[in-house]
Amino acid sequence: MNSIKLRSELQRFLLEDIGDQDITSSTIFPIKEQGTGHFKVKDEGVLAGTQIIEEVYQILDPFIEINLYKKDGEQVSNGDLIATVNGSVQAILTGERVVLNLLQRMSGIATLTNHAVTILNSNVTKICDTRKTTPGLRMFEKYAVTCGGGYNHRFGLYDGVMIKDNHIAFAGSITKAVDCVRSRVGHMVKIEVETESEAQVKEAVAAGADIIMLDNQSPANVEKLVKLIPDTIISEASGNINLTNLDGYRDCGVDYISLGFITHSAKALDISLDVFHKGEQ
Repeated sequence: MNSIKLRSELQRFLLEDIGDQDITSSTIFPIKEQGTGHFKVKDEGVLAGTQIIEEVYQILDPFIEINLYKKDGEQVSNGDLIATVNGSVQAILTGERVVLNLLQRMSGIATLTNHAVTILNSNVTKICDTRKTTPGLRMFEKYAVTCGGGYNHRFGLYDGVMIKDNHIAFAGSITKAVDCVRSRVGHMVKIEVETESEAQVKEAVAAGADIIMLDNQSPANVEKLVKLIPDTIISEASGNINLTNLDGYRDCGVDYISLGFITHSAKALDISLDVFHKGEQ
């Protein structure tokens, strides 16, 4: 993750949570009171977001000592120690919820992504995400996908053209939509076209699309339609693909399968913070 953008986002999250002050921690504990916090896993999964522990506590108190024992993308089990933080009790408690919210959410996404990659078990087809992310958390959630072994689709409407069914309906045809985009954007911008039939696939190929998505197709249809797409064009399948039918797409020959559920429906990984006064550990 971009360190400048990461720090900016974390500062925003901390301001949302703290406001003027952490009234509980600041009134109970003197700023100089020292303690230790242990971030521990209480589940099985894939870790993502360890950089957040470092950044949050450096923002709150640059004198806090942080030790990381696990890396992003690493498989973790119940009882594993992720990190320790030593320093101001007040700062440790103030940053706890922002750290845990992000760490749990990101690790849940990494875990679900890894599960999908394992089920697909393909050397040809890659799992990628979509724009179905939580507003404000896209950078974090898409990074978590990569920790789980997946790949990122476009980050937003700004970094890649994706001509969907409604664009085609308003434009009049795939050819008109592609021609219009091609005449107005630079050569560095890729154009993806969403297709739903053999006729649309052929039209997208003829129009010069860079990527062709096969939308809401069965494994058999994907295998049939992908043969119409030249090797110079990237192929993608999406829509109605889930953990129960994902393995059926293993040998379809498509380059990517995009899955919205790996970000919008991931269960948070259970992670906790255990704290100790200095000398109690």
